[in-house]
Amino acid sequence: MGAPVAPQRLARKAAESAVREPQDAEFLQRLGERVREARARRGMTRKLLARDSGVSERYLAQLEAGQGNTSILVLRQIGQALGLPLADLLRDEGEHSVELVLTQQFLKRLPQEKLAELRTQLIKDYGAAAADRRKRFALIGLRGAGKSTLGARLAAELGVPFIELDREIEADAGTSLHEVFLLHGQTGYRRYERRALERILERGTPCVIAAGGSIVSEPGTYDLLLSTCFTVWLKAAPEEHMHRVAAQGDYRPMAGNDAAMEDLRRILHGRAALYGQADRTVDTAGRTIEESLGNLRRAVLA
Repeated sequence: MGAPVAPQRLARKAAESAVREPQDAEFLQRLGERVREARARRGMTRKLLARDSGVSERYLAQLEAGQGNTSILVLRQIGQALGLPLADLLRDEGEHSVELVLTQQFLKRLPQEKLAELRTQLIKDYGAAAADRRKRFALIGLRGAGKSTLGARLAAELGVPFIELDREIEADAGTSLHEVFLLHGQTGYRRYERRALERILERGTPCVIAAGGSIVSEPGTYDLLLSTCFTVWLKAAPEEHMHRVAAQGDYRPMAGNDAAMEDLRRILHGRAALYGQADRTVDTAGRTIEESLGNLRRAVLA
């Protein structure tokens, strides 16, 4: 048998453990919240995330509740010892360049309002020219905001093509969006979405684009949209989104989901800051199509 452990050492270990446990629980809670909010921004149910990730719904529920596998704590400890953020340990891609790492560290020190100013300046200096962006108007927002209806009307007034990004994806994939998700999952859909947007931009012709509601969840594709198009967020209350989709005869958002409205509110809340990056916001809540069209027209032609 080994030598007995001194009582003082046991007491010290117990004290250290008591300090760590609340911190560990806090960390797991934040991790669960980040996963839940990321899922909400993408409009994914837990069931869909389980299918695409190969992780059971039960485990995902535990993770989002802050009760995930504690082995993540070991990774955090290693990261802390190395002076590296946990995200760097889990990152799939290769090492970043020194310039990118230093730039990221600089940006992290800036207050939120300065980041917004800097991003606007970067788009001005390195994005598409303002006049070129004004050739393409992109409408973003959740389903039921009026992107298809108002986008088609605006395009007709301007005498330019109206393009629904989802229809371009279907044409590229040779099947419906439903089948794209079934066959390729979220990852496959994102690839088709990026290619479709790039193809539209390569044409270089003026147009009005209706983007999918979740495009804001894919940073690279959304940045491309913001940098090359004049974007407008068509905003509405969750109840109006739900009502308009149902009025079109599509009851899928509510099918078998008693918490549909709660999910919709969470998705809208999770994406609000991303939608807010658009050049203009047009609130369609409580307004007729003609009123909303007039507001949209003024927003893009101002």
